[in-house]
Amino acid sequence: MTQDATAWSLAVLLDVFDVEPGGPDRFTGMTGIEGEEGRVIVEGTQVLAQAIVAAAKRFPDKSIRSAQAVFARAVMVGPPVEFDVDVVHEGRSVATAVVAAVQNGKRCATVTVLADVPTADLIAHHLPRPAVAGPDEAFVARMPLPGRDVRLVDVEHVNSPDEVGPPELYAWLAYDPVPRRADLAKALLAHFTGHLGISTTMRAHAGIGTSQAHLTVSTAPMTIAISFHEPVRWDGWILYSHESTQVGAGMSYVRGTVHTQDGALLASFVQDGLIRPLRTTDSAVDSNARL
Repeated sequence: MTQDATAWSLAVLLDVFDVEPGGPDRFTGMTGIEGEEGRVIVEGTQVLAQAIVAAAKRFPDKSIRSAQAVFARAVMVGPPVEFDVDVVHEGRSVATAVVAAVQNGKRCATVTVLADVPTADLIAHHLPRPAVAGPDEAFVARMPLPGRDVRLVDVEHVNSPDEVGPPELYAWLAYDPVPRRADLAKALLAHFTGHLGISTTMRAHAGIGTSQAHLTVSTAPMTIAISFHEPVRWDGWILYSHESTQVGAGMSYVRGTVHTQDGALLASFVQDGLIRPLRTTDSAVDSNARL
């Protein structure tokens, strides 16, 4: 990534995803710049996206089929992140690795990756795209990123504690350009999987919303798993569907899918999210640096 970049854009984001070889089974990635309102915690899905690209570069003759991330420690904006690829098995058809994201000598996340060589269909079916309003009828979301358009179905203020409804969220996304490299396209699909899961859960509960996150409520995606359904190619709009099936004891569970506008299923994902009252001890940590 160019160090003089001063604002996020889709081009900058894809540049951050594109980790560079740093030694045998090791890749190096930049964290990028501070987030909105000076946020200095790197999004977990950015680290997941970088791990997907690292694994794809380690297994260039295979396709990344799934990635399961556990976020153990926050990655901070600034020092580079090293991605150590521990190959568990590498065969002609299937390969597995555990990618550790390390910053300042400390492991921050692990991502278990499955890669394989896709074959022709023996049998095939997929979950249909939900029959929801299209992007032209959806609300434009305040999630600024040049090169990305986000629109929410039937939800105007997704962060508001007064926006109450069923624990479901549908988001239409359009990227310009859509990456043609398979690893970057999959990294981009994975990147948005953590953005609306906690909002989906909170939507069912009046008086609580993500506008309170890091201020009075502690929130964070703790795990994300994504499976890619070949072929992962699209143009135009794609639909992220989120459903929160459970919340309690300080954790929420959300499952989701990614469809093209014409109905092809590109990916499925799940998220475990932390939702808890902010501890009094957290008040000593600046809100922009809270997990």
